[in-house]
Amino acid sequence: MRETFLRIERFTSGLALAGACAMLVIASSLGVFQIVTRFILEQPAEWSEILIRLALIWMVFLGIPIAFRQGAMVSVDVVYRWSPPKLRRGLDWMVAIASLGLILVILWWGWDYAVRGRVQSMAGLESISMFWGYLALPVGALFCIFGIVGNLLDPQRHELETAQ
Repeated sequence: MRETFLRIERFTSGLALAGACAMLVIASSLGVFQIVTRFILEQPAEWSEILIRLALIWMVFLGIPIAFRQGAMVSVDVVYRWSPPKLRRGLDWMVAIASLGLILVILWWGWDYAVRGRVQSMAGLESISMFWGYLALPVGALFCIFGIVGNLLDPQRHELETAQ
């Protein structure tokens, strides 16, 4: 069961990371496009700024699950280093439960915002509903659940290994 969940978690984390990377490529490409149209062609494309903002929001919410998976989000380094191994596992559970609580709030209210925002349009790009911007919250939260539980089952402490 544990290995099956970790295999699913690796897939979902890879999917989230690929999505975050794609959003970074989109945001940076649109940024270059915006610079060219504004300063070289002197014909600014107002819609590109809105899409850059949307891509950055999605990039962040798809990148957070990777940070959770690597144990880099809710960090209690000093307490963890000074604690005996049995207490460390308790700290892992406390951090996971607190993180899951926060993520469930983000999931609940993010979906609520997305549903309420479906009747709004983005300023400067009226053809796109705000639903797509707000949807980043619950989608990112779903990916985070897999990352948090995956880190609880198979802890990775990359930030502790590289700390000075």
